[in-house]
Amino acid sequence: MKSDIALMAHLLRRAGFGADRRTIEAYVAIGYEKALEELLNSEGQRGVDLDEMCRYYPSYLNRETIEDNEGEWIFRMINEPRQLREKMALFWHTMFCAGYSKVEAPRQMALHIDMFREYGMDNFRDLLLLLSRDPTMIYYLDNCENKKTAINENYGRELLELFSMGVGMDGTPNYSEDDVKACARAFTGWSIAPTLPVFPYGRSRWEFRYNPVDHDDSEKTFLGETANWNGDDIVDIICKQQATARFLSRKLYDFFVADEPPVPFWQGTPPRDPAAIAILEEAYFDSGYEIKSMLRALFNSGFFKAQKVRFAKVKSPAELVAGIIRVVGEHRDYRPGQIELGFECKYMGMELMNPPSVEGWHTGREWIDSGSLMERINFVAGLLGNPELPGVKDIIRRLNERPAKLPPEELVDGCLDLLGPIEVFGDTRAQLLELAEEDAAVESGPEPEDVRFANRVAKILQMIGATAEFQMC
Repeated sequence: MKSDIALMAHLLRRAGFGADRRTIEAYVAIGYEKALEELLNSEGQRGVDLDEMCRYYPSYLNRETIEDNEGEWIFRMINEPRQLREKMALFWHTMFCAGYSKVEAPRQMALHIDMFREYGMDNFRDLLLLLSRDPTMIYYLDNCENKKTAINENYGRELLELFSMGVGMDGTPNYSEDDVKACARAFTGWSIAPTLPVFPYGRSRWEFRYNPVDHDDSEKTFLGETANWNGDDIVDIICKQQATARFLSRKLYDFFVADEPPVPFWQGTPPRDPAAIAILEEAYFDSGYEIKSMLRALFNSGFFKAQKVRFAKVKSPAELVAGIIRVVGEHRDYRPGQIELGFECKYMGMELMNPPSVEGWHTGREWIDSGSLMERINFVAGLLGNPELPGVKDIIRRLNERPAKLPPEELVDGCLDLLGPIEVFGDTRAQLLELAEEDAAVESGPEPEDVRFANRVAKILQMIGATAEFQMC
């Protein structure tokens, strides 16, 4: 049973944003395979109701500010029953990066994320075509300026380098500069419809527009194939490349299994687990580029379930913020303060909908520095130290129901178990035991015994939240 709990907690951390013990136990009761299928096939489930958001933030009705949209996304991460769907939206946002700092249109950024939410587990070819027609991405990477008389290579270059193939693999390049030029020429004329002036009614919704007059309809040679290619043809050619299967597989492994080196190193650096990547590549081709099939192969695999990859990834700020709130049961209903949760991610180094560049955030251990670590610890400690929050109260209740007065070691183990399960070793464990022993020595006080016990548990939970192990998922 304990091993089932640990495996299910691992799945819910990676395929979602974590869960409290009650939710983990409910999934264990139906079994891993059925739980996974529920996560993968959530189309029939009802999503979160955001009607109340407009009561607290009327500007959300037209998605007028970027802060409204960041707050909405955090709310979804915390409350969305379709957790994998929401996690995939975050995955694609870290891969297909566009940012508000250039787009400066909050509603367009929200629609951009909606696209990932809606189609993020469908066919990769279809998703690349949607991305290529997405007004937000077209504007962000200047394809609206890409005309046969003035080629702009921004989108064509990033499509190859960061969105589909990567610069190389196994020590060799995946494409040439001539391929970049041909790719850019194929996307000439893929633009956006002129928008109305901002004043007096605000920005109009952007729309994709193909301008045949601006399209270069001459012959092009791309990845060794020659014809009068359009953007659709380029995507078809890209998707059948082995390099694309490798790139997407490494991206999925990096996000869901264990941290890989940064993308620029992939040409000369083999995958961390070549056998795992081979399994995902096979699922990519066998399914005809279906993302859901790759995810099913990933989550059912031995390499995902292996003990060595649990807590092998540093939590992103969004994972940390949404995950701890799901554990403590705070902000399950919409209320004032939700938008500030988006600010918390920003303080920790991840401003949602505004990555630092098209390359995205530097992940893994680069999430942590002295400033962001302090923000992380303070945020987590403030929640875990509140014994009135539902999730903390449930942990206290479960520990209090155990048959005998818990000695320090069992109290620490119980807190670690109910908060994770989390494994700590060496100095970390010694310091937690020292804290538990100090509190155990205080046998009386002005508060009732149950209050003293609750405060004692909350203090240990706070200390666990400050450990290096808690920063991992």
